[in-house]
Amino acid sequence: MEEPAAAPEAARIPQQRGEQLLDCAVRYAEERHWDVLPGTWLEAVDGAERCSCADGGCPQPGAHPARPDWASQATGSATAARRMWARQPRASILLPTGRTFDAIDVPESAGFLALARMERMDVALGPVTCTPDRRMMFLVLPGGAPKVPDLVRRLGWSPAGLDLLTRGEGGYVAAPPTRVGGHGAVQWVRRPTQANRWLPDAEELISPLAYACARDARPAG
Repeated sequence: MEEPAAAPEAARIPQQRGEQLLDCAVRYAEERHWDVLPGTWLEAVDGAERCSCADGGCPQPGAHPARPDWASQATGSATAARRMWARQPRASILLPTGRTFDAIDVPESAGFLALARMERMDVALGPVTCTPDRRMMFLVLPGGAPKVPDLVRRLGWSPAGLDLLTRGEGGYVAAPPTRVGGHGAVQWVRRPTQANRWLPDAEELISPLAYACARDARPAG
């Protein structure tokens, strides 16, 4: 059951499944003022799903930019988004990072551990996605990605020793309900709502995220 305060906007934000990519892309631009970018899509070839880029070994089938000048193609206009997805309704929804947000990228197991810790600490969160390849993306204020390595060092860990990545200027994340070939769809773990419109700074999340990544890495070590 939705919280009363979040219901008006939560009703408009895309659900996990069942909505057209066009509608979702328009809503991200219109309601969150996020730049959106149409990416590649999945095509049925000989009974299997293949990326529209035609690369048989594509590492991100159906979920990467379709052209080299993708950064200049991204738009925050809902009208332009509607026009682009009307031309290719199957195109994935990509959100450029380094503009209205950056993203901290961690393994799913560490991400859920960190979420539980953040809830106990009453840490304010922004939207969070979970990808089919078991990664979680925590959206933070733009400019956060470059600060993360130094923040991790201050906490006593080596950035190279943690499976904690960042996506900032020049990067992107795939948005729900984009499907990644053969694996499933990107989903919201924490959906965009009025309550999380103001994003946290990377510094506010890095301690529980780094701790969770370090703990997650111990069995492998």
